[in-house]
Amino acid sequence: MPKSEIIIGCMSWGKWGKQFSTKEQVDMIQFCVENGNSTFDHADIYGDYSTEAEFGKAFVESKIAREEINLVSKCGIQLVGEARDNKVKHYNYSKEYIIKSVEQSLKNLKTDYLDTFLLHRPSPLMQPNEIAEAISELQKSGKIRNFGVSNFTPSQVDLIADKIPVSINQIEFSLTHHIAMQNGSLDQMLQKSMQPMCWSPLGSVFRHETPQSLRIKEVLKVVSEKYNVTEDVILLSWILKHPAKISPVIGTTNKERILNANKATSIELELQDWFLLLEASIGEEMP
Repeated sequence: MPKSEIIIGCMSWGKWGKQFSTKEQVDMIQFCVENGNSTFDHADIYGDYSTEAEFGKAFVESKIAREEINLVSKCGIQLVGEARDNKVKHYNYSKEYIIKSVEQSLKNLKTDYLDTFLLHRPSPLMQPNEIAEAISELQKSGKIRNFGVSNFTPSQVDLIADKIPVSINQIEFSLTHHIAMQNGSLDQMLQKSMQPMCWSPLGSVFRHETPQSLRIKEVLKVVSEKYNVTEDVILLSWILKHPAKISPVIGTTNKERILNANKATSIELELQDWFLLLEASIGEEMP
């Protein structure tokens, strides 16, 4: 499970974003660990299947002990790109492919095990028995420690969990995208003691000017002044207040923003402030 409440998303470290050099990645890894952000979120597809290996090289050079960090990775999505000869974007969850993908991630990340391994997105052609066989073999061999899914609905989680325990679901969740509170996802994770992780935790508040984002910003200004923190900290603390104990995955590579995000773990939003923000998001008072 995550070593840190705020997880560092590595999707934009390489080809799909900042294109960090090895030296810059070493510096980022060391900075994150020194400041308590010791869980790094990957997926095989990031950087057109190149970012894991770049991180792995930097991790070795960082001289940080393996037990000081948590590594998360995912597989399943097959992209159309330069790295693979795919005709169409699709998903592959055959037993052979899952095992092969994990072994490649271990090689890329220069490690003997993944702390957490996730199925990246649900496929309509998933075979639960075949997935369970692959995960069981990987766990017995010590190549993965925790198994979970990403972007799965409650019924899709149940489909897999009927054959093998599922301990994590990484979903999209934020003040502007909170359907997981209505569709049963967070209820299920709370009930089953599963670990929720969430990507895009700041939502679209700062990306798009919509009636929803304008309402939220108006309330955010007041609430952030009350707690004497920036607005992004309030958005993260809103997530952290949920009883399911959601771990946000932040995608920023800005060191100041990472330090700022960590402040959210010490903010306890008052009950009515939490509902004020939700009301601003939905545009009407609670039913």
